[in-house]
Amino acid sequence: MIMRIFQVVTHPGKEAAFRKFFYEIAIPLMRNTAGIVDVYPGDARPDSPREFSFVMIWEDLDALKAFVGEDYTSPHIAPDEAELVESRSIKHYDLVVGNPAMGAALP
Repeated sequence: MIMRIFQVVTHPGKEAAFRKFFYEIAIPLMRNTAGIVDVYPGDARPDSPREFSFVMIWEDLDALKAFVGEDYTSPHIAPDEAELVESRSIKHYDLVVGNPAMGAALP
Protein backbone atom coordinates (compact mmCIF):
# COMPACT_ATOMS: atom_id res chain seq x y z
CA MET A 1 0.00 0.00 0.00
CA ILE A 2 1.06 3.56 -0.67
CA MET A 3 0.77 6.37 1.88
CA ARG A 4 0.36 9.74 0.14
CA ILE A 5 0.70 12.91 2.23
CA PHE A 6 -0.66 16.01 0.55
CA GLN A 7 -0.27 19.41 2.21
CA VAL A 8 -1.43 22.88 1.20
CA VAL A 9 -0.84 26.36 2.52
CA THR A 10 -3.59 28.82 1.65
CA HIS A 11 -3.13 32.38 0.55
CA PRO A 12 -3.54 34.75 3.52
CA GLY A 13 -7.21 35.51 4.05
CA LYS A 14 -8.37 32.45 2.07
CA GLU A 15 -8.55 30.06 5.02
CA ALA A 16 -12.36 30.09 5.35
CA ALA A 17 -12.91 29.65 1.62
CA PHE A 18 -10.45 26.77 1.51
CA ARG A 19 -11.99 25.15 4.61
CA LYS A 20 -15.39 25.23 2.87
CA PHE A 21 -13.88 23.61 -0.25
CA PHE A 22 -12.01 21.09 1.91
CA TYR A 23 -15.08 19.91 3.81
CA GLU A 24 -17.69 20.15 1.05
CA ILE A 25 -15.71 18.96 -1.97
CA ALA A 26 -12.24 17.55 -1.26
CA ILE A 27 -12.97 15.24 1.66
CA PRO A 28 -16.09 13.65 0.11
CA LEU A 29 -14.27 13.27 -3.22
CA MET A 30 -11.32 11.48 -1.68
CA ARG A 31 -13.48 9.26 0.54
CA ASN A 32 -15.37 8.07 -2.56
CA THR A 33 -12.37 7.54 -4.84
CA ALA A 34 -11.71 4.03 -6.16
CA GLY A 35 -8.41 2.66 -4.93
CA ILE A 36 -8.41 4.57 -1.65
CA VAL A 37 -8.24 2.36 1.44
CA ASP A 38 -8.54 5.22 3.93
CA VAL A 39 -8.33 9.01 4.14
CA TYR A 40 -7.22 11.12 7.09
CA PRO A 41 -7.94 14.82 6.44
CA GLY A 42 -6.12 17.33 8.60
CA ASP A 43 -7.69 20.71 9.35
CA ALA A 44 -5.66 23.81 10.21
CA ARG A 45 -4.61 24.42 13.80
CA PRO A 46 -4.35 27.75 15.66
CA ASP A 47 -0.54 27.70 15.37
CA SER A 48 -0.70 27.03 11.60
CA PRO A 49 -4.06 28.44 10.46
CA ARG A 50 -3.28 28.30 6.73
CA GLU A 51 -2.07 24.67 6.59
CA PHE A 52 -4.30 21.71 5.66
CA SER A 53 -3.39 18.14 4.78
CA PHE A 54 -4.54 14.73 3.65
CA VAL A 55 -2.97 11.42 4.51
CA MET A 56 -4.33 8.94 2.00
CA ILE A 57 -3.76 5.20 1.97
CA TRP A 58 -3.93 3.79 -1.56
CA GLU A 59 -4.25 0.11 -2.48
CA ASP A 60 -1.18 0.33 -4.71
CA LEU A 61 0.65 2.56 -7.14
CA ASP A 62 -1.58 1.51 -10.04
CA ALA A 63 -4.68 2.72 -8.17
CA LEU A 64 -3.00 6.04 -7.38
CA LYS A 65 -1.92 6.51 -11.02
CA ALA A 66 -5.46 5.70 -12.19
CA PHE A 67 -6.65 8.72 -10.19
CA VAL A 68 -3.86 11.29 -10.74
CA GLY A 69 -2.12 10.02 -13.87
CA GLU A 70 1.43 8.89 -14.51
CA ASP A 71 2.87 12.04 -12.91
CA TYR A 72 1.81 11.01 -9.42
CA THR A 73 4.74 12.81 -7.78
CA SER A 74 3.35 16.27 -8.59
CA PRO A 75 0.81 17.77 -6.17
CA HIS A 76 -2.28 18.29 -8.33
CA ILE A 77 -5.11 20.60 -7.30
CA ALA A 78 -8.51 21.30 -8.82
CA PRO A 79 -8.88 24.52 -10.85
CA ASP A 80 -11.45 25.93 -8.38
CA GLU A 81 -8.94 25.36 -5.59
CA ALA A 82 -5.96 26.99 -7.33
CA GLU A 83 -6.85 30.59 -6.43
CA LEU A 84 -6.99 29.62 -2.74
CA VAL A 85 -3.65 27.82 -2.49
CA GLU A 86 -0.30 29.53 -2.08
CA SER A 87 1.79 26.34 -2.03
CA ARG A 88 1.38 22.58 -1.97
CA SER A 89 3.56 19.54 -1.41
CA ILE A 90 3.24 15.81 -1.85
CA LYS A 91 5.19 12.86 -0.40
CA HIS A 92 4.79 9.12 -0.90
CA TYR A 93 5.77 6.22 1.34
CA ASP A 94 5.31 2.47 1.44
CA LEU A 95 2.86 1.83 4.25
CA VAL A 96 4.23 -0.24 7.11
CA VAL A 97 1.48 -2.60 8.18
CA GLY A 98 1.66 -3.78 11.74
CA ASN A 99 3.97 -2.65 14.50
CA PRO A 100 7.55 -4.01 14.30
CA ALA A 101 7.77 -3.81 18.10
CA MET A 102 4.75 -6.13 18.24
CA GLY A 103 6.31 -8.77 16.00
CA ALA A 104 5.55 -7.47 12.48
CA ALA A 105 8.18 -8.41 9.94
CA LEU A 106 10.60 -5.76 8.76
CA PRO A 107 11.21 -5.46 5.02
